[in-house]
Amino acid sequence: GRNLAQRSELKATIWRYNHSGEYVTDVLGWIDQYTAAAKAPDLRSVQGKVRTVMEAALSRRGVPYSWGGGNANGPSYGICCSPSGKSGANIKGFDCSGLTLYAYAKAGISLPRTAAEQAGVGQRIPAGLGTGALKPGDLVFYAYAPGHDSTIYHVGIYAGSGQMINAARPGTAVRLDSVTAMSGYAGGARLL
Repeated sequence: GRNLAQRSELKATIWRYNHSGEYVTDVLGWIDQYTAAAKAPDLRSVQGKVRTVMEAALSRRGVPYSWGGGNANGPSYGICCSPSGKSGANIKGFDCSGLTLYAYAKAGISLPRTAAEQAGVGQRIPAGLGTGALKPGDLVFYAYAPGHDSTIYHVGIYAGSGQMINAARPGTAVRLDSVTAMSGYAGGARLL
């Protein structure tokens, strides 16, 4: 008899199933990620090079994640091995920075290869401003120690409405995710 459209009711229902705060947080996180992935970003108000970047990245949804994969020409075989020991050598696809490098190349902008290096390009958007300061097409960064760019480990492309175009990790594919899907938000960069 609960209204699961209300967040508090949904949370109470999950809690009733499993009395673990960590479990409730995990389930709500997955719900948020799947909800974000199900909604395509509205590109009607996005023009020029920003639209080119976003369309290029969105056209690659479903391409597998490959550690070290992707370049300005598209998906490529990756390298061995990710911090978790996963090899991209036999997977043709993108890692996070390979996807951003590809999408921006379609708009005539050359990016460095790694997420940490890409954080040095364009106008930085400090993490302290929150994700509300991001605009479609911005790069969005995640770090092990936010505030220390040398620890940036991930990059995505902000799609608007709290979503990013993301090549998240081994075993996934390029997809839309909530900007809260990754931990350690470290701000963004505006190149367009």
